[in-house]
Amino acid sequence: MRRSLSILAASAVLAGCATQPSSPPAPPASALAPFTGTQAAGALPGAPPERWWRLFDDPTLDVHVQRALAANLDLKVALANLEAARATARQADAARLPSTVLESGAGPQRADRQPSTTAVPKTSYELGAAVAFEIDLFGRLRQAALAANADAQAVQAARDAAAVTVAADTVGAYLDLCVANAGLALARDLAATQANAFALVEEQLKAGEVSPLERAQAATLRDQAAATIPDLEADRRRALFRLATLEGLPPASAASFDASCAAIPRIASPFPVGDGAALLARRPDVREAEHRLAGAAARVGVARADLYPRVQLGGSGGLIGGGSAAFLTPLITWAFPNQAAIRARIGAADGARAAALASWERVVLRALEETETALSDYQASTARRETLAAAARSSTEASRRAQVRRRLGADTYLIVVDAERTRNAAAAQSLAAEAGVARAQVAVFRALGGGWEVAPDGPER
Repeated sequence: MRRSLSILAASAVLAGCATQPSSPPAPPASALAPFTGTQAAGALPGAPPERWWRLFDDPTLDVHVQRALAANLDLKVALANLEAARATARQADAARLPSTVLESGAGPQRADRQPSTTAVPKTSYELGAAVAFEIDLFGRLRQAALAANADAQAVQAARDAAAVTVAADTVGAYLDLCVANAGLALARDLAATQANAFALVEEQLKAGEVSPLERAQAATLRDQAAATIPDLEADRRRALFRLATLEGLPPASAASFDASCAAIPRIASPFPVGDGAALLARRPDVREAEHRLAGAAARVGVARADLYPRVQLGGSGGLIGGGSAAFLTPLITWAFPNQAAIRARIGAADGARAAALASWERVVLRALEETETALSDYQASTARRETLAAAARSSTEASRRAQVRRRLGADTYLIVVDAERTRNAAAAQSLAAEAGVARAQVAVFRALGGGWEVAPDGPER
C-alpha cells in the first residue's frame, strides 16, 4: 500500500512538472517603449482618458456614446456570452467538490408481510444519501477549472473589445453626420453662388456682353455645384441611421435625434497616448489572447492527467426497510498500458497551446502596428489639413481677383470660370481634410483600445 501511494505521489510530481507554462513570454523592450510617432504627432505622455470622446467637447456626442454603450445589441450579445462563460467556469469549480444525492421513498406494505396478524396497512419509509468525490491527485480537475476560468476571462476581454468598437463606431457615425452637415452647408453656399453667377451671365448675354459659350460654362458650374447636394443629404441620413442602429434603435428613431451639428468636432489640443507597455496592458484583444493561451496551457494539463490513475471515493448510507446500511469504497480507473489515444490528445492540446502562443504574439504585433500607423496617419492628416486650408484661402482670393479683373475688362470670363472651379475644389478638399483629422483622432483612440472601462458589465460570478 505504501509503495502504491509512493508511485502515485511521484506521478503527481511528474504531472505537475510536465504542465506547460500558462503565461506568455515578456515582449521585447522595444515593444514597451514610447511610440515612434508620438513626438511627430504632437501627442502627450500619460495614459489616455477612459472617456476619450469627451476630448471632442461635444455634449451631444457624449449622449450618443452613452446610449450606445448602454443599449447596443452587439454588446448585449457579448454580455450574454460572458454570463454563459462564467456559468461554465462555476460548473468546473463545482466539479472539484464532493457531489451528494439524497433519495427518499414511502409506500404501503402488504398486510401478509406485517408482523401483526391484523390487516391494518402500514407504511414503509426509505431514506438514503450517496456521496462521490474525486481525489484530484494529478490536477485534472484543477486544470479543468483553470481552463474554464481562463475562457471566462477571455470572453470578458472580448466583451471589452466590443465596447471599444461600439464607442469608436458611434463617434465615427457622429463625425460622419457633422461632416455631411458641413458639406451640405458648403455645397448649398457654392450652389447659390453659382446660380447667382449664372443669372448674371444670362443678363449679360441678353445685353450682348457675353457669348453663349460663357453662358454654357456658367450653367456647367451651377449644375456641378447643385449635383453634390443629393449625395451629401444621403450621407447625412446614412449617418443618422447608423447612430440609431448603434444605440439599439430602429432607423426611423433617428428622426428624433439632434442632428444640428454644423462644425466638424475635433480635438484641438494634444492628447496623451501612453507607451507600448500601457497599450498591451489596456488593449482587450491582447488580454483575450493571453487568457486563451492560459486556457490552452491548462488543457494540456488536463490531457496529461489522463496518463495517471483517477481515484474516486464513493459512499452511501441510509435507512431501508427498518434497518440501516452504509458503505465506502474507492474506485480507481486507469487507461494502461495502451495510452496511445491519451498521448494523441496531449499532442492535440499541446498543438493548440502553441497556436494560442503564436496568436498572442500576432495580436501584440498587430496592436503595436495599428497604434503606430494611426499616429502616423494622424500626423499626415494634420499636415494635409494645414496645407489644404492655405490652398482654400489662396483659391478664394484668386477667385475674387479674377471677378474684379473680369468686371474691369482685363480678363475674359474663362479666367473667372477656371478660378471658380479651383475655388470649389479647394473648399471641398479643405473640408475633407478637416474631417480626415477628426477621423484620424478616432482611429488613434480605437488603436489605443480604451473606452471599455465605462461600458456596463454583466453580473459577477
